[in-house]
Amino acid sequence: MRKPYDLPSLGDLACFEAAARNLSFKLASSEMNVTPAAVSHRIKALEQELGQPLFNRHYRGVDLTEAGALLFVSLQRGFEGISDSVTRIRSRHDRTAVSITATTAMSGLWLTPRLAAFWKAHPGVAISQIIEDSGRTQGVDLSIHYGDPAQEDDETRVLFRDRILALGSPHFASTFGIRQVSDLAEVPLIRIRSGANAWTDWPEWFSAMNRPAPKGAEFSLNNYLIGLKAAEDDIGAVLGWEGLLGSYLDSGRLVQLVPEAMQSPYSFYLRIHARASANARLFADWLAEQDTGA
Repeated sequence: MRKPYDLPSLGDLACFEAAARNLSFKLASSEMNVTPAAVSHRIKALEQELGQPLFNRHYRGVDLTEAGALLFVSLQRGFEGISDSVTRIRSRHDRTAVSITATTAMSGLWLTPRLAAFWKAHPGVAISQIIEDSGRTQGVDLSIHYGDPAQEDDETRVLFRDRILALGSPHFASTFGIRQVSDLAEVPLIRIRSGANAWTDWPEWFSAMNRPAPKGAEFSLNNYLIGLKAAEDDIGAVLGWEGLLGSYLDSGRLVQLVPEAMQSPYSFYLRIHARASANARLFADWLAEQDTGA
């Protein structure tokens, strides 16, 4: 009987995908809990079946051939689709639960403080909150982003869009005598560089003030909450979204350094994934109705 799919051994394909993703037979063997020799054997068997090499082997490692790159991209797409389907199947046993993912900063500063109020209004809906700073959103009902919701294929809800302030500790403000935008041009600045969100950065903020890019020392981080802590510790000035940082300003942990502020070019928005249940949509609508204060 003819096989419905023209596929090599699925075990060989899984082994190849791990080796291609890691560009290392050794790392693939560790991931799959087999020996490097077993990985090499499976990939050689796959190459023999396909009639061409999938890796260029060098003294210091391996890289993909053109055929290997083509196969790797196809496998990744296929495995991602399978993974998403498996996640959906596993979650069907309890569709009253809602899963939502957000960055560490958005979770800590905005989402978590609102969960208690939601549970009081809807005690029968369980929330699974997933902290994810890499931007991955697979297998969840909802995800929170900073950017342009019009670029999304899925349904969205705008949460808020507010002003971006220059913030620092009271001691930092007095030490550098900061009273106007020009005073910020050469002071230490904290910059957030994260792959999950295209955070508005200092050069954009200065441009909105019709000022040249700053020339002061930089302290770069990939985590916004740690950046806020650094600002509290007098390391530098940091940009802050007014709707996220009400508690910092009210408590005096951080102060607005200059009166000027930039209107945020993007909004914080909620993406409603295709798998979202009725309870997920209920939660999404409730979140979108909340004000920006914590």
